[in-house]
Amino acid sequence: MAEKKLRMGVIGAGGIARTQMKHLKTYPDVELVAAADISEANLTKATDEYGVARTYADYQKMLATEELDAVTVCTPNGLHCENAIAALEAGCHVLVEKPLAMNAEEGRRMVEAAHQARKQFVIAFQWRYNPKTQFIHHLAKQGRFGDILVMNVAALRRRGIPNWGVFGRKDLQGGGPLIDIGVHVMEMAHYVMGAPRPVSASGQIWQYIGNRPSDVACSWPNWDHESYTVEDLAVGQIRFENGAVMNVQASFAAHVKECWTFDFMGTRGGADFETGTVRCDEDGYMVDKTPAFLPKVDPFERKMRAFVDTALHGRPNEAPAEDGLMIQKMIDAIYASAEAGREVPIA
Repeated sequence: MAEKKLRMGVIGAGGIARTQMKHLKTYPDVELVAAADISEANLTKATDEYGVARTYADYQKMLATEELDAVTVCTPNGLHCENAIAALEAGCHVLVEKPLAMNAEEGRRMVEAAHQARKQFVIAFQWRYNPKTQFIHHLAKQGRFGDILVMNVAALRRRGIPNWGVFGRKDLQGGGPLIDIGVHVMEMAHYVMGAPRPVSASGQIWQYIGNRPSDVACSWPNWDHESYTVEDLAVGQIRFENGAVMNVQASFAAHVKECWTFDFMGTRGGADFETGTVRCDEDGYMVDKTPAFLPKVDPFERKMRAFVDTALHGRPNEAPAEDGLMIQKMIDAIYASAEAGREVPIA
């Protein structure tokens, strides 16, 4: 008997979808049945480079015409909610690229739709599959750090405003570096913490570079400063119901050393992602330890394989959309606090 294949559709066949399809097309248990996009060029690439069988300009027509088992949503943030809910209601398991949605209210509706449809709903958080994240997460689950008290996360670019897509448009993205790249370090740190429930947040955002012309040499020049409505820099602090706090920094443009990391202090030890160092006390001494070996893993490929295994083979969902909803609530609250000028609760 031939092995059952996961019949997959793609909504939004642009850059991030091509990164997904690069892996999906190599899996013997996946069939890339169809893709939908308003760009004919994107659809042509999906067919020519990744073997997608049929293409559609209208994703609703794709869902109504094709017998799909699963759909991956790779559209701009502002479309995630309607795309994901439509796919769930069509009877598909769904993978949605980060962030979950434009805001937590949309995310809540998406999660409810998945529960009603009784389908797997996975958030595309590849950084939790990074070997260093997995190493630190494993030790945290074993209680090696005790209670994590303070978590610091940073996704900082010195001059890294995307000059493609709609990353500078708040109306289509929901925000700037906080929702686009901060979401990654926040989620892997929250994952290591054991996903405690956030209860309040304070934050501040600034815009001072991206909304004006620049002649500073950088690798991504000539972004559209005229349509730029998101922040350059965001900072915030999240308080959790267990008493822990998370300090957040995210930037597209800032006079800072670039980094992508988290570090934390616990009652029995601490660690940092950048170096993979674990800090603890042993035999009367303060000790720093690093793993002698970590496997070489492509976290993005691991994310795609995990989705297929969940949707087709019934394996546990390693990145449930509920995790994405908690991160979305934190992001929303930092933005809300910056606007209100005070700490705000998280429901």
